[in-house]
Amino acid sequence: MSALNSITFFSRFETDILSGAKTITLRDDSESHFIAGETLTVSTFEEDKWFCDIKVISVNTVPFTQLTDLHAQQENMPLAVLKALIQEVYPGIEQLYEIKFKVVTP
Repeated sequence: MSALNSITFFSRFETDILSGAKTITLRDDSESHFIAGETLTVSTFEEDKWFCDIKVISVNTVPFTQLTDLHAQQENMPLAVLKALIQEVYPGIEQLYEIKFKVVTP
């Protein structure tokens, strides 16, 4: 598949995604092109190992300053941890894209 139909996650999130505990991902504008209804192949960032396909439910903009406990719950982590992780991955980011998804082929 082309890179436009794929997405990667840190391998530590594989179990959460497969179990349905993680149902969103927050990305920068380089990954804002996904559209609702699209099916994406999912691989680990570190090894590029496929582990499932997901269907995009929605893509919405979310300012970093407006992240809430609901976002953290959907990411399956505390809000403080989520904010720290985002700042580590995307230092100084202000505009995020919330990609809501469901696993379609584990």
